[in-house]
Amino acid sequence: METNNKHTDNQTYIGMWVTADGYIRQELLPNGRYDEARGNRQSAYTGRYEIKGTHIDYWDDTGFTADGTFTDNDTLQHGGYIFYREK
Repeated sequence: METNNKHTDNQTYIGMWVTADGYIRQELLPNGRYDEARGNRQSAYTGRYEIKGTHIDYWDDTGFTADGTFTDNDTLQHGGYIFYREK
């Protein structure tokens, strides 16, 4: 029997992720949506996400798709950037 870990995986990584310079801030919401700010531009990108294991897929509301990898519980590599969990 296959177990669906999507909800559990999402719960591990929900919260705010930021680049080291703080320019990009991506919030992974508990409802499977994300909201990404860039600089002073709030909600620059919004859409849904799904996490399987350490892999994350994004579907932006404009139709753009992307993915990333959590290298540990506090680091996300996505779009050529490294994000850190905001504490």
